[in-house]
Amino acid sequence: MSDAAVETVDLAKRYGRITALVGLTMRVERGSIFGFLGPNGAGKTTAVKLLLGLARPTSGDATVLGARIYDGRAHRESRRRVGYLPELFRYQGWLTAREVLAAHCALLGLDRARWDAAIGGTLVTVGLASRADDRVQTFSKGMQQRLGLGVALLGEPELVVLDEPTSALDPVGRRDVREIIHALKARGTTVFLNSHLLSEVERVCDQVAIVNEGRVLASGPLAEMVGPAETLEDRFIALVEGAR
Repeated sequence: MSDAAVETVDLAKRYGRITALVGLTMRVERGSIFGFLGPNGAGKTTAVKLLLGLARPTSGDATVLGARIYDGRAHRESRRRVGYLPELFRYQGWLTAREVLAAHCALLGLDRARWDAAIGGTLVTVGLASRADDRVQTFSKGMQQRLGLGVALLGEPELVVLDEPTSALDPVGRRDVREIIHALKARGTTVFLNSHLLSEVERVCDQVAIVNEGRVLASGPLAEMVGPAETLEDRFIALVEGAR
């Protein structure tokens, strides 16, 4: 088993004649903030689905928190230690924020005696304490994004996978998410960040992988990926255009 938070070796996925992922090989160190970057259609969402057990690979292998994705029981247990915020999600509008979090505490199998503290702490962390008992249907898109982030943080997961976590947030909200991500790293949590906002990635990530058409074009520490007179956006564009 790998000692990395996530490791993939030649991971591939085909849907009929369509190849969504081609030989993805990468390593995400424990306790790091990892940026998973690529243009639309690059295979990022497919890779996340494979890692979380939402789809099965066509070939290749991977481990998540030390468990191989082909080992059904071990992988199920490892996924209990993963928090996930998908890019597209929706909660029942008639539920309150507190009720949404309580439902996910139940799904996590969290000890009932811990629910109140877990829910209260999470609401404070994501800035929704004052709206805890308001229905989700009254929330703005940004507030719903905060709630989704809160769901991902329940149970103090070892790995948090965030798919476009700041896409619906204003500048203050983006700053808050950056602070949350840094706090997660400080307590030893690994953050896997999928984002199109390269300026945000540049501010928080210490490792990155750039993928296009299902292949890794480059990966490594951010400091080594970007030159002294170069931004992450410059590097991203150069790699993607060079692969065409």
